[in-house]
Amino acid sequence: MNISIKAWIVSLSVIFYLLALGGCTTYPLLSTQGEQVPHDYLIGPGDTLNIIVWRNPEISMSVPVRPDGKITTPLVEDLPASGKTSTELARNIEETLSKYLQQPVVTVVITGFVGPFSEQIRVIGEAAQPQALPYRENMSLMDVMIAVGGLTDFAAGNRARIIRNVDGEQQQFRVRLEDLIRDGDISANVPVYQGDVLVIPESFF
Repeated sequence: MNISIKAWIVSLSVIFYLLALGGCTTYPLLSTQGEQVPHDYLIGPGDTLNIIVWRNPEISMSVPVRPDGKITTPLVEDLPASGKTSTELARNIEETLSKYLQQPVVTVVITGFVGPFSEQIRVIGEAAQPQALPYRENMSLMDVMIAVGGLTDFAAGNRARIIRNVDGEQQQFRVRLEDLIRDGDISANVPVYQGDVLVIPESFF
């Protein structure tokens, strides 16, 4: 074989090796042991709220939270709702209605759940249906993968990683999606938290 051809093949092999190394950045493996901090559900744009004003059915109604995070009901215009608990919003509505009613009593029931964008689980890359998912209590990696329809044929599942905000600092952790989905290794089913981003890279080969 011509020496120049051999050199070209060697150079090409080195390039592929370096690309593979660059795509295999090592992050700590995310543990199945995670402490979920108790957290009240926060209202987000797209949620549906059933607002009940005691003894005042004419101003009780179901309303959506607008994209700007506000709601509008009779006697209550453009009230911020996003980022609040249902109890906090109920007290805010009572305060506004007290200008028109004597000692109003309000209950807010959330009937459609989306949640704030900052608390959604985002899945990007080689998932069958990449999307943002509402967080649910005790949500796990398996729950996320069921929701997005699993991996594509081109996914490098065991090189996937979760980007997570830990004490105000962004950290990355490796997860084993292929072991979980294709091999049924339940030890790879780790908890996910509010605001996690799951990145699923494409396989080189």
